[in-house]
Amino acid sequence: PKRKGRGLNSPAGELQERIQQHLQRLGLTGLDIEAHLAWVKEKNAGELEAAERLLAAAAVLKRERSVEWRIKGSGLKDRKTMAAFDWDFQPKLDRRAIEDLFTLAFIQHQEDLLITGKCGTGKSHILKALVITACAQEWTVRYSRCVDLIDNLYAGLADGSYERRMKSWCRPTFLVIDDVGLGQLKRRDDEPTAAHMLFTLLDRRHANVTTAITSNIKLSAWGRYLGDATLAAAVLDRLAATSIRIDIDGPSYRQHQARQRAKEHGLELPGEDAS
Repeated sequence: PKRKGRGLNSPAGELQERIQQHLQRLGLTGLDIEAHLAWVKEKNAGELEAAERLLAAAAVLKRERSVEWRIKGSGLKDRKTMAAFDWDFQPKLDRRAIEDLFTLAFIQHQEDLLITGKCGTGKSHILKALVITACAQEWTVRYSRCVDLIDNLYAGLADGSYERRMKSWCRPTFLVIDDVGLGQLKRRDDEPTAAHMLFTLLDRRHANVTTAITSNIKLSAWGRYLGDATLAAAVLDRLAATSIRIDIDGPSYRQHQARQRAKEHGLELPGEDAS
């Protein structure tokens, strides 16, 4: 015989179906109501306790989705964590200073961050991990390689959306500009230089929100790379005023991995200092 109250057409079934519809409307379809009701029954929970537990589960689900949405919207293509960072490979790196960055106090104080060093020394790894950490705080975060950011602004000059694009780059609480010095920047005589664009961006963000930058070239070479020595000096002056400066003086981890892979295949690559 069929048990009463279990079918979808029963009062309990109809009520459960309406609950699912409410959850869908609220964007909480991942909430397991049946498990919650089983817990209430098992614990003989009171009304307020049951309501609080359900709302807590809903809040956790909404926060997880918010964080994931922010990470996907940041522009970050690969996710890094400091748990995967090889500290032993960079013994000169001040671990305490790096770990202090992950309190995110520098973002709360609107301080900028500049990390320099050769390619493969872990600069981008650190900033990408900071992006994940800032997104976990449900802040507005955006990540871009320098060359891609400049290309985006040049595209704005072409289609008349330059100011709108510039404002969108100014908006995030935490903006990461990765790899200054890597990649070919466009140079056009009739348009602003990359240095002009970067100066405008940093000048608008300065002391209001945080910008973090990595560079694999010497700061003295920024003028040549960005196309204007005077404005490049102004960019560095803005950064010097409120920035935390970290220089990673160490070997390239990518080259180390390449040598390890070559060794596994019976090959031998020259060391980093080989001419």
